[in-house]
Amino acid sequence: MKIGKYILSLDQGTTSSRAVLFDAMGGIAGMGQREFTQIYPKPGYVEHDAVEILQTQLYAMRQAVADAGITADDIAAISITNQRETTVAWDSVTGIPICNAIVWQCRRTAPICEWLKAEGWEDYIKETTGLIIDPYFSGTKMKWILDNEPRAKELAEQGRLRFGTIDTWLIFCLTEGASYVTDVTNASRTMLFDIKKLCWDEKLLDLFGVPMSALPKVVSSSEIVGDCADSVFGRPIPIAGIAGDQHAALFGQCCFTKGMAKNTYGTGCFVLMNTGSTPVYSEQGLLTTIGWKIGVDVTYALEGSAFNAGSAIQWLRDEVKLIQNPQEADALAETVSDTGGAVFVPAFTGLGAPYWDMYARGALLGVTRGTGKAHICRAVLESIAYESLDLFRAMERGSGQPITELRVDGGASRSRFLMQYQSDILHCTVRQPVCLETTALGSAMLAGLAVGVWDSLEELSTIWKLKKEYMPEIEPGEEATAVNRWHKAVERCSNWDTEN
Repeated sequence: MKIGKYILSLDQGTTSSRAVLFDAMGGIAGMGQREFTQIYPKPGYVEHDAVEILQTQLYAMRQAVADAGITADDIAAISITNQRETTVAWDSVTGIPICNAIVWQCRRTAPICEWLKAEGWEDYIKETTGLIIDPYFSGTKMKWILDNEPRAKELAEQGRLRFGTIDTWLIFCLTEGASYVTDVTNASRTMLFDIKKLCWDEKLLDLFGVPMSALPKVVSSSEIVGDCADSVFGRPIPIAGIAGDQHAALFGQCCFTKGMAKNTYGTGCFVLMNTGSTPVYSEQGLLTTIGWKIGVDVTYALEGSAFNAGSAIQWLRDEVKLIQNPQEADALAETVSDTGGAVFVPAFTGLGAPYWDMYARGALLGVTRGTGKAHICRAVLESIAYESLDLFRAMERGSGQPITELRVDGGASRSRFLMQYQSDILHCTVRQPVCLETTALGSAMLAGLAVGVWDSLEELSTIWKLKKEYMPEIEPGEEATAVNRWHKAVERCSNWDTEN
């Protein structure tokens, strides 16, 4: 790598757009971030303004470059990692979205999912796409838009309708319409993509009513797909790496060997395990997905997803106003020895793996007159660890091998209490890297491989550095009562919102 060259990684998340500038050693040279509006038009509905996402992402990009004190000439490539499944629909001629983006958390397509199950599509969808039928994924969102937005069908008939996950939307805008692409990781989250043949499945497109012309070209995770327009930084810069956020985090954690696993404690909790060059199917409610594709080589992964994790801490801050910042939740949790019997289930938008209950809703149970905000904060943090525990145990059963080491990242992994509690109830080592921006780093690594910043996975492995290690402080079995209480609470809030 030439001195003075950097990778600008765009990390477009669920609540904010971020940009991180990395140097050749994986060090952070500059950062930018801006939050954007969360839109909740109805209970269970979650939307974003795609134009606002673009504007905040442009702001974050320029802020990161300014923070580093460099110029566009110093940027070797741009990479993109993004909140997955969130679906944008726009007019290819005007470039204007026809409606708000439907967010991955949105539950509005539950009736479509019920119809798919009733029609017997579960086995075909799982075998072809690696996914289960759930509103989480993009395909039902596309069908909902086609069924409910009058302009969608009109544009589809004219060949002007474009669907895309956030990576596709950003690339289309940054290249001023020159590139209409997605990578295999994002495509694998749509419920429309054949993860073995690596192409859109025509049978599923017909089922969902999605025209092929409305879907982007699918590319690898590490290749130049177009140039960021001069209007952004004054000169073209190649866009060379794309990966959905959890796939990018697996790569950024250098989980290059089969059996290695990571957990990202972000808005949700996302556990991924590298399963090598062959897709592994689980009967434990886990998803089979593509980890990444470099050249002709495809790496697959098993994934378990909990929809709400860090968002539960945000709920404490923003909705119920028990805390002013996440650090306060950590500090309060440390002031009590337990939750006093209180259990929190963060099923704001249903439960993901291994339950896949789209009708579950959040609950705070076991409350007594003595329950205070410290107990509630501790219960919320513990709930994140319990969700992850369920995912890990399902992953161990699905893969047939125990997880002895867990690499962690994401905002909530900064919680000392949460990480120690996670290690305790898992009975395994939890390892936190120096760089917690592993999602942004992973996509930067993919871009760097494409433009020659790095030459191999072996070279990339030297970037990962250990910051903090958590070892179990309790004996196996001591957690049993608390875990049983958690499962009892999950059972209480399951199938709650069936009236809607």
